[in-house]
Amino acid sequence: MSASPDTSVFDAGCSRCARLSDFLAQVRAEYPEYYARPVPAFGDPQARLLIVGLAPGMHGANRTGRPFTGDFAGILLYRTLYDFGFASQPESTSADDALVLKRCRITNAVKCLPPQNKPVGAEIKSCNAFLRAELATVPVGGLVLALGKIAHDAVLRSVAAPLTRNRFAHGAEHDLGDLTLLDSYHCSRYNTQTRRLTEAMFRDIVRRARELLDAAA
Repeated sequence: MSASPDTSVFDAGCSRCARLSDFLAQVRAEYPEYYARPVPAFGDPQARLLIVGLAPGMHGANRTGRPFTGDFAGILLYRTLYDFGFASQPESTSADDALVLKRCRITNAVKCLPPQNKPVGAEIKSCNAFLRAELATVPVGGLVLALGKIAHDAVLRSVAAPLTRNRFAHGAEHDLGDLTLLDSYHCSRYNTQTRRLTEAMFRDIVRRARELLDAAA
């Protein structure tokens, strides 16, 4: 008999947040071919690098069932991970495309698609227990890469670290004791089109992640 899935890390049937649960039901009715459920983490379960995004995108992870897969944000993310040895191929097109992440796992601060891609505070807090359990699987000396301030704050909250002493800033590094937190602007279409985040800036972040992990090995 197979073991029951660990719902402390991820609950595929979670309906804690009524607004999100109701919204997903509406999306499934409108797009019956979409995944439209809580999206699990993807990658190496023993990874020393955990990348934390905001939430599934409507036509990305919410459609495919894999974080950052199927929308613009994933193009830069997976291509850069591939260039620095964290991914077996430069594109993530579907949940069954044979892509493998190496020493890396990707998750979101909020596991369900929020209306207008904007989770409210109560939803972020409700999902924080899952992120806390995910962080507990990262080995001592591991690295967390937060994509955006909401992900940054969610990581700090999950390890009870003070936000006032660990303010979000692109490229900032924060010592969380057993883990290091590295910040980046989110690789969203808006941020890249407005040049708030350039490809070179994001490559520098992932290069730094590689350096930190190699130094700690």
